[in-house]
Amino acid sequence: MRNKDQGGMNLLGKGAAFNGELKVNGSIRIDGEFEGHMEVSESVIVGKTGQIKGDIAVKDAVIGGTVNGNIRASDKIELQTGSQLSADIVCRGLTVEDGVFFEGNCKMSSEEPPKDTKIETKRQMGGTEES
Repeated sequence: MRNKDQGGMNLLGKGAAFNGELKVNGSIRIDGEFEGHMEVSESVIVGKTGQIKGDIAVKDAVIGGTVNGNIRASDKIELQTGSQLSADIVCRGLTVEDGVFFEGNCKMSSEEPPKDTKIETKRQMGGTEES
């Protein structure tokens, strides 16, 4: 992945996998697999082959693939046809196209969410609760 001081587009390509914490000054496109925590100053674009398991803090997100985690966007989130999102989201604006699978909660506000906001959820899986 490349990262320019002034920002720019970074890429996690199809067939690539990353596990850990990622901070990006600029934007990133995910066409591979990412697991962990991601902080991005501009946009996250998840392509149709992209898969994210973890939390995302971002300005804008365009989801075309699969996300399992929570998203905190200071501006907007767009869910494209065919995308799958199992997450709780906080954003100012939300666009959902036809053919999207979305399971979770959405909180919309005209104010930017605080940077230290953590979205906590309890999901019931196989008779046990996990946070």
